[in-house]
Amino acid sequence: MKALKALLSLIFTMLMVVSLAYAVEIGPNPTSTLLNGDGPFSVSSSRVSSLVLGFGGGTIYYPTTAGQYGVIAVCPGFTGTSSSISWFARRLATHGFVTMAMNTNTIYDLPSSRATQLAAALRYMINSASSTIRSRIRSADRGVAGHSMGGGGTLIASANDATLKVGIPLTPWNTYTSFSSVRVPQIIFGADGDTIAPYASHARPFYNSLVYPERAYALLNAATHFTPNSTDERIGRYGVAFAKRFVDGDTRYNEFLCGASHTSYATSSRFDTYLSTCPY
Repeated sequence: MKALKALLSLIFTMLMVVSLAYAVEIGPNPTSTLLNGDGPFSVSSSRVSSLVLGFGGGTIYYPTTAGQYGVIAVCPGFTGTSSSISWFARRLATHGFVTMAMNTNTIYDLPSSRATQLAAALRYMINSASSTIRSRIRSADRGVAGHSMGGGGTLIASANDATLKVGIPLTPWNTYTSFSSVRVPQIIFGADGDTIAPYASHARPFYNSLVYPERAYALLNAATHFTPNSTDERIGRYGVAFAKRFVDGDTRYNEFLCGASHTSYATSSRFDTYLSTCPY
């Protein structure tokens, strides 16, 4: 068993090295000003019908500039809809991703179902969206994100599919806390005022359970469970930087996750706690 675990760890490391060999730099050199708001890409949007199979439809955001981009599905939380996480999906798109702010089949779906629907939303964008959208997607470079139960679904989806490049759980909620099987890089956002998914019993244990992937944990200061439902500079800045680093493999973003630009930004007034496996 120990030999098998060692072999699996070696294979995972080799896959990470291979993926980094295909890193792409999309867009201008990043700056703090750029990361604190919308990125350099103008975006268009396309509605997805609720009648599609596998998830509840939503809105796709994609750069108007021709090219190929990584693809990320973003899932709302319990009783939430795509409108509650659309700002984050759109923000990612402005920095060079094709994204979907998705709806779930019902607003009451649990994390395991949301994980399955995240995978379905990715498949839809890659295989069934308009030719304009499909032509902009690098289908091997996929990621997932989500709020609350959508964040729990993000972790489950990452456990289900080790070929994903990133997971971004936002004040995540789930009934169990061990995600030691996850091999996908994760940045987990908790909120110090969260009374629905308290960070001490959700976000932090989720982070602590991760073993193999590169990872970060950001506990937002003066924040609640619903902070991710409206524009938040901290979530936008670090969510984009982490996605660029691991979906695109773009090492220019290390500075904003591990370097001096991170150190100067990550003050106690922004984060109560920031943990990571830096350097990436």
